[in-house]
Amino acid sequence: MRIVITGVGLTAPGANNIGELRTLLMESMCGLEIANIRYMGDQVAGFCHFDELKYQNRKALRRGTRAGSVAIYCTQESLASAHWTLGTLPKSRTGVYLGITEHGNVETEQEIYALSQNNYDTKLWTHHHNPRTVANAPAGEVTISLGITGPHYTIGAACAGGNAGIIQGLQMLQLGVVDVAIAGGVSESPQSFGIFAGFAAQGALAPCHDPKMAIRPLDIDRKGTVISEGGCVFILERLEDAQKRGAPILAEIVGYAMNSDALDFVNPNSERQAECMQAAMKMANISPEQINIVNLHATGTGAGDQNEIQAVTKAFSQCPSGVNQRPYINFSKGHLGHAMGAAGAIELAGNLPSFQDHFVHPGRGTMELDPSCAIENLVYQGPVKSQRPVEYIMNNSFGMLGINSCLVVKKYVNS
Repeated sequence: MRIVITGVGLTAPGANNIGELRTLLMESMCGLEIANIRYMGDQVAGFCHFDELKYQNRKALRRGTRAGSVAIYCTQESLASAHWTLGTLPKSRTGVYLGITEHGNVETEQEIYALSQNNYDTKLWTHHHNPRTVANAPAGEVTISLGITGPHYTIGAACAGGNAGIIQGLQMLQLGVVDVAIAGGVSESPQSFGIFAGFAAQGALAPCHDPKMAIRPLDIDRKGTVISEGGCVFILERLEDAQKRGAPILAEIVGYAMNSDALDFVNPNSERQAECMQAAMKMANISPEQINIVNLHATGTGAGDQNEIQAVTKAFSQCPSGVNQRPYINFSKGHLGHAMGAAGAIELAGNLPSFQDHFVHPGRGTMELDPSCAIENLVYQGPVKSQRPVEYIMNNSFGMLGINSCLVVKKYVNS
């Protein structure tokens, strides 16, 4: 059964739709900024500046969560992109599957801070706390806002969450559980001081200086990652259903894989990452030489970048040298920071236009390439026109506790 992408809606630092995101990536722009974070002072972070009132009123915003607001905006935008209206959408046969890292932290921290300013009087604790912090909150907020009565849940998959949400949606379509899948990932991370403190404690937080150069993936002087928020939601449908209603088809999902390092809380395992990529290509029934672009997870951390390059090198070791036999390699976090559970979905969206224009967007922030991160066909000094048509894109996302994910998408050709 063939599953296709018919719509995409997103918000990311510096972009609120796929066109803006593509421009930001192709022109090596940076959406990061300096913000004052409670207890942490000035930090480089990535914030989304979308119209929160486009699909929600102020009462809904006060009652819900930041992650829910991001999810609702992205879902509405993706439905419009896929030419669905709320009047025509089969709401009981539509599922919502959103990957996350964490959520509810923002509101909980704000509530605790307010409590501390009022002698810790728990009578002031909001009655909205429980629904804001249950695991299904972001996806549930989407269903309430849009009146969707099909299944919904969030997938806790750390920074692999965006890919995991897409995979879950695809599987539910293949099983016949739903006819439309709203799938992707969301993150509210930089709205929370705790995540900054946590990454700083790990020694994985980029220092606060020029936002344009704070995160430097694969660079010999990389110092850590930059925390960002964001969201990206895809509309997935079975090919025959999409064709029947004349929907726009952006790509076909042909392969995926998820596995576990089973090694460490934070340190990655290049062997398992390589196996994940190999499994995704096996499902897609293609050889490594057929992949045109590999989008790296590339967080700008020491061990993370180095292990991923080792994994990609192993996964594509059988490819002869040259741009016509090996994939181009790019990355996106130098532009956007690390949007955690939304990262994989946003980065996939940023590469989809390559199917039409055959350009590979560059990574940014790499001033002096770390020799241990060198790999053939790495694109980081400006966009590159592919010497062969772009037909297959691989999207990597890896997360804490050793969760690995890989998607392979194919250019759709009407036949």
